[in-house]
Amino acid sequence: MSNIKQTLKFFSSLSITAYPSHEYGGCRAGELPEELSPSEAVYYMDEILAAIEKEKLPSEGDRGLMVYYYEDQALSEKIYSLHPTVEEWNGKLWGVMVVEVYGELIEAETAKLLDFAVGQMSDGWGEGFEQRPIKTNDGEIFVSFWNSEDFFIKPEQELKQGTEQNFNEQTMGGM
Repeated sequence: MSNIKQTLKFFSSLSITAYPSHEYGGCRAGELPEELSPSEAVYYMDEILAAIEKEKLPSEGDRGLMVYYYEDQALSEKIYSLHPTVEEWNGKLWGVMVVEVYGELIEAETAKLLDFAVGQMSDGWGEGFEQRPIKTNDGEIFVSFWNSEDFFIKPEQELKQGTEQNFNEQTMGGM
């Protein structure tokens, strides 16, 4: 096993629901929560990052969510850490799983890692996170790392290359 650690990022769509507050506090009767677009969600990035930080448990240490991985001992040793976060890219806010790994992951290892990460997003870490309100100047928001209609999780370069190709096709096509 290589002792050179590299960082990988896996991007996913987010689902963010806003409950607006008013001068007098609380929601108005009959007022429905609003689904925020990924570009609107960028505005709340600092509050979301602070909430993610508060969610970290001392028992997780540097390894983050990998302390809960028991399925494959060899893979658990190869993947040093797994940390959820959010990042802005292309004017939109994304869920990101930051992974520190020794050496390279083969396809089967990546599949196991992503299966575990999605489980943490939907049941483990993420289930608690999405139920806790994040206070903002505009009210409260709830952030789900997996509960969007078009959920996906993919490697950073796959996401970014795909968008660049689409962008190039759109700009080149009109010439």
